[in-house]
Amino acid sequence: MEISKRKRYIILSILFFLPVAFIIIMLLSKENYNPLDVVKENISELPANRDSIQLKDHITVLSFLGEKPMNNSIAALNLKELVYDRNKGFKTFQVVVMLPHEAKQEAEELLTEIKSYEDLRFWHMVYADDSEIERVFNSLKSDVKLDNNLACNSVFIVDKDLKQRGRLDDRTDKQIENEEPIYGLYDYDCIQVAELKNKMAAEDMRVLFKEYRDKRKGDFDESNKRRENEIKQSDE
Repeated sequence: MEISKRKRYIILSILFFLPVAFIIIMLLSKENYNPLDVVKENISELPANRDSIQLKDHITVLSFLGEKPMNNSIAALNLKELVYDRNKGFKTFQVVVMLPHEAKQEAEELLTEIKSYEDLRFWHMVYADDSEIERVFNSLKSDVKLDNNLACNSVFIVDKDLKQRGRLDDRTDKQIENEEPIYGLYDYDCIQVAELKNKMAAEDMRVLFKEYRDKRKGDFDESNKRRENEIKQSDE
């Protein structure tokens, strides 16, 4: 009889404390929430284009496929399958690919190749003069360079306010524990599937969308911005 009562008390205690524990975990998660780092501000706007595509007021994944976009078909396909397909349902999300005017025919062929009956309404090809492509690219923070064809395998996240997003500190927990030097992640290599899938699509884009959802609901605290002093110092 005593054992039965004890079991009943244990069950009742669990039923009482489980919701409390859940609420505490949710509160702690909210307190520990950090937005995606701003790694560079004042990213250059796109040049005037036929479809009036712009970066302002959009969450953009920005790509540069150059004069021979078919040479970068693997990067484009990975971007489409791992990032675009996952995020195309979010409001204001877009993928923008900048290319020289002479790449138009080959770019259309590439688009046909990667489309495979998918909705590509939020995938935009923006054609521009070489100098305009370089202007936009040079406004970004990156460890990579455009090649002679004005292409690179990396893509960049630009938010609604023309701020480039990424990671100021991309070290693993083990590297931090070993006090290894800080290094950032400013762009995402489309050939590196793990980086594109696990870091960009599964983590960084998700965090950025959450930030904007919280802003709309009034739940986003500007004081949560991480390492603002580091951002300023990195741009000096």
